[in-house]
Amino acid sequence: MEENKKLVTILIPAYNEEEVLPMLYERLLKLIDGLPKYNFEILFVNDGSTDKTLELIKEMRKTDSRVCYVNLSRNFGKEIAMIAGFDYVRGDCMINIDADLQDPPELIPEMLKYWEEGYDDVYAKRKSRKGESPLKKLTSWGYYRVLQSMTNIKIQTDTGDFRLLDRRCVEAIRQMRESQRYTKGLYSWIGYNKKEILYDRDPRAAGKTKWNYRKLANLSIDGITSFTTAPLRWAALIGMLVSLLGFIYMVVIIARTLIYGIDVPGYASIMVIILFLGGLQLIFLGVIGEYLGRAFYETKHRPLYFIDSYNEQRETNIR
Repeated sequence: MEENKKLVTILIPAYNEEEVLPMLYERLLKLIDGLPKYNFEILFVNDGSTDKTLELIKEMRKTDSRVCYVNLSRNFGKEIAMIAGFDYVRGDCMINIDADLQDPPELIPEMLKYWEEGYDDVYAKRKSRKGESPLKKLTSWGYYRVLQSMTNIKIQTDTGDFRLLDRRCVEAIRQMRESQRYTKGLYSWIGYNKKEILYDRDPRAAGKTKWNYRKLANLSIDGITSFTTAPLRWAALIGMLVSLLGFIYMVVIIARTLIYGIDVPGYASIMVIILFLGGLQLIFLGVIGEYLGRAFYETKHRPLYFIDSYNEQRETNIR
C-alpha cells in the first residue's frame, strides 16, 4: 500500500451471501485496477452467516491483503452490522455497498470524482428498481413521502445505503450509538455537503433477499419513531377532536331530551361508538408503546454488538 495515496474503504455488510460474493469480488477487482491513484480496503462485515460466506471472505484475504473482515458473534441485523463496519473503517472515505449487486460498483469512480470536488456525502438515488414487485415499489415510494411529511429534516427519498461518505461523516455517525437504528435517516440528520447520483437499480445477482415485508415494516417504524414525535402529537389532536365531537353530541342529546321530551333509543349506535373509541384508544396506546419501548431499550446501555474476530485475530473488547 503506497503511503502517498488516499485510502478508500469499501464497506460490505454480508449475511448468507455465498452465491453472490465471488461475482461481487470479481467486479470490485476490475474496478480497483482501473483506479490506480487510490489505495483500497475491502471491508466485509459478516453478520452471523450460517453458510460459507465467512469461508469465502477468508479465502479472498489469503490472496489479497486489501480484503479485511469483521466477524460478528451472531446475526445482529444489517443496521448494527453497518455501525460495526463504521467502527473499523480506516479509509479517508468510505463507500457503503450491499453484497447483492443490486447497486452497481461501477458508480464508484463517479462518486470519487465528486468527493475530490469537495462533497462529503455522495449518494445514489434510484431512477428505477428492477426485480421488485409493484407493491414494494409503491409502499417504498409512499413511506419516504410520509416520513418526510412528519419531520423537519430533509429525508433523501428513493435512496438506500449505497453512498460515499467522507471521513468526517463516518466519525459523525460513529458517535450515534442508539440500539434501534435507522441509518438512512442518520445520513440526512448529520448534514454536510451532499451530492446526488441517479442510477437504475438492478435485480439481485444471485441468492434470495433477506428482507421480507415484516422486516421492512419494522424498519419503517424504526425510521418514524427515530426522527419524529408527530404520531404522538396526532394522537393528542385526534383525541381532542373526538372529545369535542362527543361533547357536542352530548349537548344535542340532552337538549332534545329536556326540551322535546324525546326518548333516545340507540343500543346499536352506542355499541358502534364504544367499539370505535376503544379501537382508537388501543391504537394510541400502541403508538405510545412504540416510543416507550425505544426508551426501554436505550436505557439498558448494552453494547451494540460483539465481535468474534477481526481478520485473523479474536476480539475481546467492544468499541
